Amino acid sequence: MSANQWILYNMYVKDITGAIEEFAPLGIQENWDNSGLCIGSPSAEVTSVTIGLDCTPELVDEAIRTGSDMIVTHHPLIFSGLKKISPDDPVGLAVIKAIRAGINVYAAHTNADKVLSGVSGAMAERLGLGNVRILDEEDGGVGLGVIGEWAEPKTAGEAVAFVKERFGLKSLRTSRPADVPISRVAMCGGAGSSLIGKARSAGAQLYLCGDVSYHHFFMQTVKNDFMIMDIGHYESERDIVETLFSLIKKKFPNFAVRIADNSNSNPIYYF
Repeated sequence: MSANQWILYNMYVKDITGAIEEFAPLGIQENWDNSGLCIGSPSAEVTSVTIGLDCTPELVDEAIRTGSDMIVTHHPLIFSGLKKISPDDPVGLAVIKAIRAGINVYAAHTNADKVLSGVSGAMAERLGLGNVRILDEEDGGVGLGVIGEWAEPKTAGEAVAFVKERFGLKSLRTSRPADVPISRVAMCGGAGSSLIGKARSAGAQLYLCGDVSYHHFFMQTVKNDFMIMDIGHYESERDIVETLFSLIKKKFPNFAVRIADNSNSNPIYYF
């Protein structure tokens, strides 16, 4: 058997979830969240895991086709109470497909947002920032967002071009470009508008996140020394898929874990 072939052996759901929760404990998730095991049993046997950002019906189909009996995603499949489970609804259809196929479904959502090497930390690594630390720190050294510095300051135009290149973006949205050199950069993966004020007070000249509303773009300083950049929800979080893959492979190097072939679940199209 070559070094690149998988050695298949059985483990249990609790082994996979245990490895993830060593990295991002469930207890630190936001109180409105639904991270954890939403379909299946911790004692169920697992021979293969497929990882994606969202548990869509298409991802479940791929798991079935590739023989995976567990799916791990960032966004929870079941986010709030379900009043009905119908194949006419994408969530209901994914639930039905997973249960019929005996597939366990697990999500690491805001718990993976709140660790330094999680969603926002991956953004900072992509941008080559140094001295990276938690932006909105809680007890225990966890919290939402991160902040760090570029070794060489950039103009607003240079920052826009660099972010687009590093994240592979066709476009992005910004507030009025800052008139000062940008060296301190804050960010929060996903919907991060709630941390705009925190980023400003921490001395950032640039804040990146997704899902910024129209009115938030008016949040400027008189000196025009701060700007907001909306790079998209999916675009800011997609690196967590590779992070989850890597931590499972490191813990169980010969186990069959794979990133979904069609891992782009972004529901937003750009024309």
